[in-house]
Amino acid sequence: MIKIEQDLFEILSQIPDPEIPVINIVELGIVREAKMISDNQVEIVITPTYSACPAMFNIEEDIVKLFKEKGIHAKVITKISPIWTTDWITDEAREKLRVYGITPPEKGNHEDHLNVPKKCPRCGSTNTKQISRFGSTLCKASYQCNDCLEPFDYFKCH
Repeated sequence: MIKIEQDLFEILSQIPDPEIPVINIVELGIVREAKMISDNQVEIVITPTYSACPAMFNIEEDIVKLFKEKGIHAKVITKISPIWTTDWITDEAREKLRVYGITPPEKGNHEDHLNVPKKCPRCGSTNTKQISRFGSTLCKASYQCNDCLEPFDYFKCH
């Protein structure tokens, strides 16, 4: 039986991010709150990484489905304030991104983060260049390492 908020977050951590499946929605910082309303109802508050993030619909469906399998009705509430920030990504998720081949975002307020050299997740070099400000998803940009010549994604800081 689910009794505490920590149990809910553990259950929610089973849901991978639809666009980056090596990290889950809790590690990504999308899940803001989780609470039991009654013995068979839970309320989950999520915040999109971007206001137009196409994965949010899938995430909501995944949450509802996961709790339904446990005999619990999930009410999912999307809140856009406060605005999601890459600072909400856990350190563990940052490392998972790096191992997966995506350079994680810098922590903190980086006013000029676009001009900070990005570290290649494969060889570690900072001798890199931006190929495109827009990557395979809204949250990523495309880069290439000038040393190992490998292309890689950078998870944009905001």
